[in-house]
Amino acid sequence: MLGFLLGLGAQKTQLAVLKYEGGGDWYANPTALPNLLRFCQKEMGMNLNSEVAVVEPGSAELYRYPFVHATGHGNFKLSNSDIQQLRTYLLAGGFLHIDDNYGMDSYVRAELKRLFPDKSLEALGRNHPIFKSPYSFPQGLPKIHEHDGKAPEALALMHEGRMLVLYTFECDLGDGWEDPEVHGDSPETRLKALRMGANILHWVFGGK
Repeated sequence: MLGFLLGLGAQKTQLAVLKYEGGGDWYANPTALPNLLRFCQKEMGMNLNSEVAVVEPGSAELYRYPFVHATGHGNFKLSNSDIQQLRTYLLAGGFLHIDDNYGMDSYVRAELKRLFPDKSLEALGRNHPIFKSPYSFPQGLPKIHEHDGKAPEALALMHEGRMLVLYTFECDLGDGWEDPEVHGDSPETRLKALRMGANILHWVFGGK
């Protein structure tokens, strides 16, 4: 699995943002992932590089990054070659986190069905370990920003017991990771978002 990279001594693991096609703003929330990585370094001692790379889904460079994050507000589109490369990457041990920044949902669900036609998104119940460590979220995925009055959902694509994709919906987790002046969130809201993000990284890199 690609997750072994986290344990390579002084070598810090680098994560990436997915540069997808379709016109959606893949570059949204530019301060989000770097802030989360710095939080995980400081609070949990994780060996992570706070400089975030940008990678395209059809690129062989995917394999350099054990964790890839995608966000945005609009169309999320993958070409046939993107689908093939991304599927191979995920089955080889890579991980994709998609955080709907509002407006991605219908596109994301359609592309995930193309990515794994034989799999369906599974809701993670509030008792899932990803909500328990290192920070406790007894109610499951927290609500960071309100949009349509729906409950936040953490949805996963699984393969042979391993999570390949985590899709966070009606939550706006990444907004809570951004610099405080971007959205004006309270310190409590930002801390909640950062802690949930830390739980995700902890889960992906063997904390489960």
